[in-house]
Amino acid sequence: MEEPFLWATPEDVRGARTTDVYFERTLKVLKGEGLDRVEVHAEITISALPSGYGWAVYAGLREVLKLLEGKGVDVYSLPEGTLVRQNDARGYRIPVMAIEGPYGEFALYETALLGFLAAASGVATKAARVKKAAGNKLVLSFGARRTHPAIAPFVDYYAYVGGCDGVSCVKGAELLGITPSGTMPHSLMIVFRAVKGDHTLAWLAFDKHVEPGIPRVVLADTFWDEVEESMAAAKLLGSKLWGVRLDTPGSRRGDMAAIVREVKWKLEAAGFRGVRIVVSGGLDEYTIPKLAEAGADVFGVGSAIANAPFIDYAMDIVAVKVDGEWKPIAKRGKLSGRKQVYRCWDCLTDLVTLAGEPRPSCPKCGKPMQPLLEKVMEKGVLKAEPEPPQKLREKVLSQVARVEL
Repeated sequence: MEEPFLWATPEDVRGARTTDVYFERTLKVLKGEGLDRVEVHAEITISALPSGYGWAVYAGLREVLKLLEGKGVDVYSLPEGTLVRQNDARGYRIPVMAIEGPYGEFALYETALLGFLAAASGVATKAARVKKAAGNKLVLSFGARRTHPAIAPFVDYYAYVGGCDGVSCVKGAELLGITPSGTMPHSLMIVFRAVKGDHTLAWLAFDKHVEPGIPRVVLADTFWDEVEESMAAAKLLGSKLWGVRLDTPGSRRGDMAAIVREVKWKLEAAGFRGVRIVVSGGLDEYTIPKLAEAGADVFGVGSAIANAPFIDYAMDIVAVKVDGEWKPIAKRGKLSGRKQVYRCWDCLTDLVTLAGEPRPSCPKCGKPMQPLLEKVMEKGVLKAEPEPPQKLREKVLSQVARVEL
């Protein structure tokens, strides 16, 4: 039967149907020569960060472990949610993950696991950048309509891990264990205006029919000026009004910061203090600070997060077990040998060493450094359950507070 949509099912991913074909051919050759059970040590590093980025949020470990579960390999990894740079303090490339075991056990999964890491890290990193730009203001992920629906929950999951305060996608919120966040679409007011002749009745109907625990946020720019609609909503809903959302099309927008300032000023002048200003439409870490300064309280961010630049990762074999001993070997331009990554959490300084070397001291403060690569899977069995997204988010935000955009 023809597939209804063009997408890969979880079974396709686990069955290695999303692999690059040369891995299938490589495995065929290795099996033909009896070499598919040779044990290798493969490490994953960041090949390149997006332009202007100095760091990334390492994310996607949860997906990789589910992919490799039962495959008979050991996996060493940085903790998910760790802020990582491309290189250490001495300029050496930082391994974020290493896989050990018979190459035939995981060769076909390189494509998928790099994709998981690239996408999850890209989304989480952009969300972290946006949240940092917003400061103590709320950021909501509105990206479900800006990506393939099959991965919308994945995008919202890692947007939340990266720092977003809420997500709009119903399934994404379900996977996170939180209530989905959202306001109302322009279509609601258009239907009421066309049928009943008054679009403001839509606001009253929303308050009447939507459960009480959902904040009353009115979309205040459908037919009238933003100030007029905001004032009308405040008068109709009174203390029930949590906020007004401004989603004016770019063709009619003008100076959005000036609009935010005017709406906030006139609401407060009329006695409607405490009404939040929610802004959405084309926002990112570069546009948010000006709007936050103008008085916006909440930012709905869609495309910037959903279409975030991915983090380029690469996997390379850097050691092969020969006669029971690990032999350092790598392609030209890569560093051979099994490694450990150390961090000084006081200085956020990293050093890469060969495995087994003495623990280094921080080159900045002199304190002993802590190892980052931990064994998270042994012979295909998880060593511990993945950390919940709420804990990952807290970890990310605590690190983001200490670095510059």
